[in-house]
Amino acid sequence: MRIRCDGVLADGITAKDLALHIIGRLGAAAGGGYAIEFAGTAIDALEVEGRLTLCNLSVELGARFGMVAPDARTIEWLRGRAYAPTGALFDSAADYWRTLATDADAVFDREEVIDAAAVAPTITWGTSPEHAMAIDGHVPDPASAGDPPASAAIGAALAYMGLAPNAPIAGTPVDWVFIGSCANSRLSDLRAAAAVARGRYVAPGVTAWVVPGSENVKRAAEAEGLRAVFEEAGFAWREPGCSMCVAANGEQVPPGQRSVSTSNRNFVGRQGPGARTHLASPAMAAAAAVTGCISDVRKLK
Repeated sequence: MRIRCDGVLADGITAKDLALHIIGRLGAAAGGGYAIEFAGTAIDALEVEGRLTLCNLSVELGARFGMVAPDARTIEWLRGRAYAPTGALFDSAADYWRTLATDADAVFDREEVIDAAAVAPTITWGTSPEHAMAIDGHVPDPASAGDPPASAAIGAALAYMGLAPNAPIAGTPVDWVFIGSCANSRLSDLRAAAAVARGRYVAPGVTAWVVPGSENVKRAAEAEGLRAVFEEAGFAWREPGCSMCVAANGEQVPPGQRSVSTSNRNFVGRQGPGARTHLASPAMAAAAAVTGCISDVRKLK
């Protein structure tokens, strides 16, 4: 399966926004049985860590895995990294990697086209990654669903999440913010969140955590001064691990409380029994932390 993302993502729109937009549009089962290749001008423009986020979220489309053809960005990202070949061996490897792109006349079992320019900051409203909407959207109404099972599913999701039909998603108060997980706690993710947090402070009543995606990310972020930015803004700087992404080691959102999370899943109980999880990008999560509610990060610039 190939998903072409043509056009250009607007300023401030991230790979996480694109991933949630795709899942919301195509559905959580769209990739069932497929490997997905992401292609198109918007993918070409993404940095490698953004591509990794997009591929990570492929499983939320039901796919076996996601991939992006190697290109100059890939090769330069690998150059000089631990375990990468060096010198002439690297050049030889790079020559081979360039041959791994899809043939121009390749035929896919399924193809979808996404207008990247239409993607807005995106957040989930319900209990599946496919329950995704633009930040300026309104919570769906079960009465507008096409059939009784769909209506019942929307109603159940809204009841669990404590949301009213037709209400704007922006402005919904939050209790917790979790910036972490393998999906969105790379160094570039922490930089994006820190850019929002810098010069601001976590809103009263909000508990905000930053959990680096690995020990290497933690050390690099601390060397750049990102830890200091977060701590000065009132975020807790935690140790790397799964943490609240999957309610590990007792690190849970309390029942009935609302969290904005940079994870890849928002299923019932994912962050703890009764926890209400909204998936978003690191920048959107940081915006929720400092405003105390689900907010359009573009308005904080």
